[in-house]
Amino acid sequence: MGDRDTWVSTTHDWAAAVDDAHLADVRRRAAELAPGGVLHLVLEVLAYASEEATERGGGRCRVTFRRDGSVSVADEGRGTDTRLDEHGHPVRKPVMSTRDLRVFDAVDGPRLPDGHPRRGVSVVAALSDWLVHRNRRSHGSWEQRYERGVPVTDLVPVEPDGTTGTTVTFLPGPLVRPSLGVLSDGAVASLRDWPHLTVEVLDERPVAR
Repeated sequence: MGDRDTWVSTTHDWAAAVDDAHLADVRRRAAELAPGGVLHLVLEVLAYASEEATERGGGRCRVTFRRDGSVSVADEGRGTDTRLDEHGHPVRKPVMSTRDLRVFDAVDGPRLPDGHPRRGVSVVAALSDWLVHRNRRSHGSWEQRYERGVPVTDLVPVEPDGTTGTTVTFLPGPLVRPSLGVLSDGAVASLRDWPHLTVEVLDERPVAR
């Protein structure tokens, strides 16, 4: 597809792989940009799956709260946009390390089901100790690991399995408050509150006694 500098920026700027100043800004403003803590971060990820579900007339997604404290959000969409540069190397849209041009700085932008403004998935990446982004496209599958929003591995090919979709797994860092306790009925309802996206919620964490 050629030189990435010529690729049209829709939701993110393809010319920049990492915006360090943006990630640092998110961490400075953690309380403002992640109100409600872990649940808000999950909603930021779900918003992208919801957008695609709306475009396609419906979709499914699974949210898993894992035993190690991480959260996995897996959808069955088309996978994150990934293109080939002038050298034939895959380049994924830099959703994790740069701002969402539509919503991050919006004065009166869209709100998530918790009532707080949507800012984009880079907030999740910047405020997570680590994040793994796996996407399966019709023309290939790749995985990449981030730490505090910065990629620490290359885009690694993943064996195709005949499906498409995006899976984001992240471990919220110490700046995210509050940490996640027992899931209330209200919390589960907010995770499922999307017009065209069916969300399954699984909690694999040990039951507190």
